[in-house]
Amino acid sequence: MSPDRRGPLVVAHRGASAALPEHTLAAYELALEEGADGLECDVRLTRDGHLVCVHDRKVDRTSSGTGIVSEMTLDSLNALDYGSTSEPAELLTLSDLITLALDFARPVKLFIETKHPVRFGGLVEAKLLAELHRFGIASPPSADHSRAVVMSFSATAVWRVRRSAPLLPTVLLGDASRYLGGGASTAVGATAIGPSIKALREHPDLVDRAAAAGARRTAGPSTTRRMWTCVVSSGSVGSQPTIPGARSNGWAACRFCPRGQEEQKKQWTEAGQRTRREAGGTPSRA
Repeated sequence: MSPDRRGPLVVAHRGASAALPEHTLAAYELALEEGADGLECDVRLTRDGHLVCVHDRKVDRTSSGTGIVSEMTLDSLNALDYGSTSEPAELLTLSDLITLALDFARPVKLFIETKHPVRFGGLVEAKLLAELHRFGIASPPSADHSRAVVMSFSATAVWRVRRSAPLLPTVLLGDASRYLGGGASTAVGATAIGPSIKALREHPDLVDRAAAAGARRTAGPSTTRRMWTCVVSSGSVGSQPTIPGARSNGWAACRFCPRGQEEQKKQWTEAGQRTRREAGGTPSRA
């Protein structure tokens, strides 16, 4: 991914999670096929010290079983199904996702969120950095050339990462980014802030304050609906829509307004055609 790239990046939130079960290999493969610039995931630590891509504290919502991730071993988690009735899917480890991203034909950036509070505390970030080091992406030549970005709602977690890997980009998410906006977010190690859509609408000055402090801005998906969100259009604002591949003049398409619905159809078609052209196939007739 070129550091000279201008405009928003489209990041697949938990993969193409509106079309396929979240955090599954198939969801991320579809996201890449549809042209996503980046892949977002949540990581949790198993009882025996493995980082797995699971959003919730429990596996109940996204798997065929029940239990708390931090109380389960990798083997017990691997025994569950994370797909659908028609298409089973295995547990996705962070290692598997990094491999997918690094092996893809074009550069793809990883956006990795650590979940807190958890029983393991700072061990989560320590394990994450160790994994990034193992793949050779924990110490990029510069933040712009980094293949990974670490995000968290926890200011302490962001600080831990920034202290141990100074060139690795970090994002402070949620309300903390509002209260620690501007220079204060930089003080805890955040190179970008990720306020909620609601916060951006209610406090549009956050973008200007972050820009003045030299921080980048990301606009994430709605925390209550796994759908497209449409909020801001500015040079370095990144968007993390649930469905990847759509972009139009710096705007993320929104499923809730007529303009966004029309843009979404148009951009899905264009993304499919672009993917087929790059693969040397026939453009879609849709």
